[in-house]
Amino acid sequence: MKRSFYALLILFCLSGATLSNADSYEKQISSQENVVEVEFSVASILQSNMVVQQAKPFTLWGTAPAGDTVFLAADWTGTQVPAVADAAGQWKGQLPVPAAQPNDFTPHAITVFSKGKKIILSNVLIGEVWLCSGQSNMDMEMKPQLPWLRGVLNHEEEIAAANHPAIRLINIENSFKKEPQANAKGTWLVCSPETAGDFSGVAYFYGRELLQKLKVPIGLVVASVGGSACQAWASREALQTDPVVKAKYLTPYDLSPQAKENLDSIKTLEKLFEVLERPTLLYNAMIHPLKNLSVKGFLWYQGESNKKDGSAYTRLCTAMLQGWRKDFAQGDLPFYFVQVTPYNWEEKDSTLTYYAKLREAQEAVLQVKNTGMAVTMDIGEVNDIHPRNKKDVGIRLAKIAFAKTYGQPETVHQGPTFQSFTWKGNTVRISFRKESLGSGLTTSDGLAPKHFYVAGNDQVFYPATAEIVRDQIWLTSEKVKKPVAVRYAFTNFPVTNLANKEGLPAQPFRTDSWEK
Repeated sequence: MKRSFYALLILFCLSGATLSNADSYEKQISSQENVVEVEFSVASILQSNMVVQQAKPFTLWGTAPAGDTVFLAADWTGTQVPAVADAAGQWKGQLPVPAAQPNDFTPHAITVFSKGKKIILSNVLIGEVWLCSGQSNMDMEMKPQLPWLRGVLNHEEEIAAANHPAIRLINIENSFKKEPQANAKGTWLVCSPETAGDFSGVAYFYGRELLQKLKVPIGLVVASVGGSACQAWASREALQTDPVVKAKYLTPYDLSPQAKENLDSIKTLEKLFEVLERPTLLYNAMIHPLKNLSVKGFLWYQGESNKKDGSAYTRLCTAMLQGWRKDFAQGDLPFYFVQVTPYNWEEKDSTLTYYAKLREAQEAVLQVKNTGMAVTMDIGEVNDIHPRNKKDVGIRLAKIAFAKTYGQPETVHQGPTFQSFTWKGNTVRISFRKESLGSGLTTSDGLAPKHFYVAGNDQVFYPATAEIVRDQIWLTSEKVKKPVAVRYAFTNFPVTNLANKEGLPAQPFRTDSWEK
């Protein structure tokens, strides 16, 4: 196991992660006869300083004695909305929310009251809210956590300049549970040089880009855990929906001793790391409690812990996403994700391809409606699984959002993407999708494009010499006289230089399906 993963797990423990499955925010009952008295409250994620999603009904929920009426009011509505607590002591209601206006950062108040008791959420802004999830590269904060996490590039300058009170972020406290939970812990923070060091680097740079271009408040809900696997973030229902996913991830777990294990018994880091790969546990504790929250969409940076899952990852990630969309019940919410960055996994063998196959499986998720992928092949650090350049990651995700969510289709949001190839003699000519070319092909370092390979009928790949010819790449190899297949950056850790002139890197690809 990588030392950096150990560090993340240590941080997980130190952050106050809850290991017990016994505690729950409120008691649950199964019949009208067994009424439980509960205290008047609002859900823990609903707080002062939060951002409310614009132009959508805003759901508030919480607890109150059964039969009590709870009234909801916001200073922008002038009316009160009633909600009645059911026999389980649960209430839920909605307030209408207007569209945000550019440059309007007016603080608002929401009041929730019942039988003389009042809860006020103050300094609330109306804007765009995104749920940001995944593992350590989403979790990685702006500031360093030495010696394992070095912080984002230029972190001292970036944090000092992070005076953006219209950006708000909540880190959902790390926890895992065997059953879906009603609440999750965390505190909404106003972005400032004093708080920004604790922000996810990817989420911060994404939010800052949106704030600067849209000029509306930005809310970032970060639910991420270092070392976590995709199946841990999926609901039981979602994993059961796809029979292949169920057979690979859920059924083996249900039949294992781990399914019956008391989570209080987790005493070692090795065991904790294994728990983070168990199905549903993180979903239950960190996603399910958020499902009533109005959001604009999801950001996802994960895959390292599923590095050898290959094509199964496509179905797994799709099942997770469809489960989230069903839970949040806000339509086909955008899902923009980061393709895993080159890393050598300390194996040093530059010909291995299992990580390339995971990237291929990630790209296949794009077949799902309303998705987008940020490519990071050019900004990896092959000896550090936590590359420091999180700014470009956030910006690339934002470009996707501008093009696909915010009505700016002219925004170039992807790098050169393979379309077809032809050959004449021993020269291969590669064409790219027109919309991905931007202003044209280039390389980031002024050198010839790297990491192209060609093969003949013997299915043996050899390095190819590449050159940019107008909007094509032309390849030649003295060892392949009749090329029939091409691969680009299809190994575990190739740091690439081919891009469009907008600075977006070319997507890795292969034209074959050989397993050799």
